[in-house]
Amino acid sequence: MMNSSNGMISTSSTSANAQSPGLKTYFKTPEGRYKLHYEKTHPSGLLHYAHGKTVTQVTLANLKDKPAPSTPTASSSTFGSASGVRSAAARLLGGSNGSRALSFVGGNGGSKSIGGNSKIGSLGASTSSSSMINSNFDGKGTYLIFNVGDAIFISDLNSQDKDPIKSIHFSNSNPVCHAYDQDSKDGHDLLIGMSSGDVYTVSLRQQLQDVGKKITGAQHYNKDVNECFVSNSRCTGIAWVPGGDGTFVVAHADGNLYVYEKSKDGAGDSSFPVIKDQTQFSVAHARYSKSNPIARWHICQGSINSIAFSNDGTYLATVGRDGYLRVFDYSRELLICGGKSYYGALLCCAWSMDGKYILTGGEDDLVQVWSMEDRKVVAWGEGHNSWVSGVAFDSYWTSPNSDGTGESIMYRFGSVGQDTQLLLWDLEMDEIVVPLRRCPPGGSPTFSTGSQSSHWDNAVPVGSLQPAPSMRDVPKLSPLVAHRVHTEPLSGLIFTQESVLTVCREGHIKIWMRPGVGESQSSTSETVLSSSLKEKPLLSGKVGSSSYKQ
Repeated sequence: MMNSSNGMISTSSTSANAQSPGLKTYFKTPEGRYKLHYEKTHPSGLLHYAHGKTVTQVTLANLKDKPAPSTPTASSSTFGSASGVRSAAARLLGGSNGSRALSFVGGNGGSKSIGGNSKIGSLGASTSSSSMINSNFDGKGTYLIFNVGDAIFISDLNSQDKDPIKSIHFSNSNPVCHAYDQDSKDGHDLLIGMSSGDVYTVSLRQQLQDVGKKITGAQHYNKDVNECFVSNSRCTGIAWVPGGDGTFVVAHADGNLYVYEKSKDGAGDSSFPVIKDQTQFSVAHARYSKSNPIARWHICQGSINSIAFSNDGTYLATVGRDGYLRVFDYSRELLICGGKSYYGALLCCAWSMDGKYILTGGEDDLVQVWSMEDRKVVAWGEGHNSWVSGVAFDSYWTSPNSDGTGESIMYRFGSVGQDTQLLLWDLEMDEIVVPLRRCPPGGSPTFSTGSQSSHWDNAVPVGSLQPAPSMRDVPKLSPLVAHRVHTEPLSGLIFTQESVLTVCREGHIKIWMRPGVGESQSSTSETVLSSSLKEKPLLSGKVGSSSYKQ
């Protein structure tokens, strides 16, 4: 199999690469080339049939330099979680990424549910690489946590070893989503949601220290589903509440979201009333103070596919099988606003750093930009050829025309889809062309630029869900860059200060270095594995601007 100087195509995907058009090891942007640095994947011995049971999600965890009783701060991750938070821990590749790491379940809403009432019989840990003994595991380092089949894998982001340093296998159920807490105070910083509906909290540091042994210290939640009337449907998203002191939420395929307090017994008795209307949002609280979960939010009829907290924890966004984005005031337990996709389910969502915009993507192959100020879709992006499975704002990209006030006037965001493509977009709201909703008498439609709020109807009433607007009423974005990065459908992406990480649903992760970072002396890093892939020139984020060629 052909290698590049900075990355290797994994053994398990050899056949796919041999039969598919080749992939370039770089892609161009106006600021320079992003180069494939290396790849991460699961052990080659993993049976292929296990892949299809889960969609791979990736969580980025950044451990502190020194162990402390309160255990590491790290990147919080939710399925489709909030966009990144800068950290003072700037070190090497990924080390400076203190981002609230983006993790995506993507198409989990459509994946097969496994063993509704099955229980995890045993937890085992095995070492997949003899290179585990390193200086990072006991106090510092940046780690990738990802699920494939019935296993969770942990890989050292700073190592070029493609195999993980540890694998944790589960029986009778599969891990489908996970999240890392940057503010953990008792050591239990990693959440794991299962296809059976079960939830675990564990210490990541402890798992790294206990290499070759069974996983220890796991707290088990939602295990007595028949007794406490909590959901036994597949977990679809999991997230720590920012600033919530150990509170976390778990979304399920039955449209329910449960709120837990880590400090309470995972087996606490909880019962909730029967949901009278599956189509309406409702909140029910546990009857007893010692109960866990402490609350049930019934969000929608059908699966919740992705959840994401705003950076400050004020708002919670959800997207679901019914095609609606919903935005809630989390502490007040109120539905604030929401809107519908043009077609089909929504699969992913993400917040901008400043909380002003929300990205969504789904089965209509579009990326929608939702404005919290206007409570409207203010732009939609066309460029994917299949379902959009992951979206993220790039909080480390600096606008070339920053006004110096510290306020974002241009945003860079990315999207990945089942068409195996990574798309990068620029969003500059002051430059975007906004069609007016009404035509002047006897005239043609007029256009304007600037603030969107002056071009829409009066503010949307709180708690109302809007139908999809006409495409003629919403400005269109075209991608700045479109690049085919994997041979399998993609499930997520993460932006770090040094790189962009892309992951396919079968568990292969690629690390793309930003322009000027980790420059290789070897020209072979720019080798084109095959010239059979031809990329089309695409328009930039500014409507009507000149095309940017790959």
